[in-house]
Amino acid sequence: MPKRVDHQQRRREIADALLRVVGVQGLHGMSLREVAAEAGVSLRLVQYYFPSKEQLLLFTAAYLTRRLSEQVTSRVAAAGPAPPPRTVIEATLAALLPTDPDTRRFHLAHAAFAVLAMTDSTIAAQAVLAGPDAREEILVEALRTVLRPPADPRAEAVGLLAMSAGLATSVLGGARSVDEALGELPHHLDRLLPARAPVQVAGW
Repeated sequence: MPKRVDHQQRRREIADALLRVVGVQGLHGMSLREVAAEAGVSLRLVQYYFPSKEQLLLFTAAYLTRRLSEQVTSRVAAAGPAPPPRTVIEATLAALLPTDPDTRRFHLAHAAFAVLAMTDSTIAAQAVLAGPDAREEILVEALRTVLRPPADPRAEAVGLLAMSAGLATSVLGGARSVDEALGELPHHLDRLLPARAPVQVAGW
C-alpha cells in the first residue's frame, strides 16, 4: 500500500527550509534550488508544491506569522498555569528577542520578510507584519489588569512592542548582548508598573 503523504506538512517543511536559508543569507540571495537542498528534497518537488517563487514566499509569509504567535504562546505557557499579568507581558516581549542561534536565524528571516512586505503589497496582504497585532492584543489585555487611568493600555503596549523590536534589532546587529536586551525588559516594566514587584519567568 503506498505511503500516504501529508502535503501540508511537506509544505511546512519546505517553508522551514526557506526560513533557514533566508536567516543566513537573506531573501536577495535565496533560490528554489538552495531551498530544495536545505529541505533535502528535489527541486522538482519544491516546484510541485510551489510552482513559482512568489507562491513559496506567500505561503512562508503566512507560516512565519503563525510561528511567531506560537513562540509567544510557548513562552507564556512555560511560565506555568495562570501566570500573573506581568509575567505574561515580560514573556511576550522576550519571545520577540533572538536569544539563541535558531531564534536568531528565525528573527533575521522575519526581518527580511518585513522589509519585503513594505514594498510588496501581495506579501503584506499575507499579514507577515500582522504578528505584532496579535502580540499587541496579548499585551493590552494584560496591561488592562494592572494599569490605572489615565494610563492607556493600548499606547503602552505599542510602546513596549517598539522597544522590544528595537532591542531585537540591536542584538541582531551586535550592538548589545542577549543578556543586556533581556535585562532591559524588567527595567522598563519596573517604571511602567512601579507598584508591582518584578516577576521573573522561570529560567530567565
